[in-house]
Amino acid sequence: MTDDDHAHEESDHDIERTTAPQAPYAGRHVAIGTAVALVGLLVVFGVPLLLA
Repeated sequence: MTDDDHAHEESDHDIERTTAPQAPYAGRHVAIGTAVALVGLLVVFGVPLLLA
């Protein structure tokens, strides 16, 4: 291997990465998630009940 092969690997370590469980979240994120879940439940259960 040459020195050129390692040039790209070193630059990858400069970027700080986080994963979802470690990332902070606000109450707004919880509210949006709850709203999305409620809409999903409405679609999954409400629409079939209306069509029956």
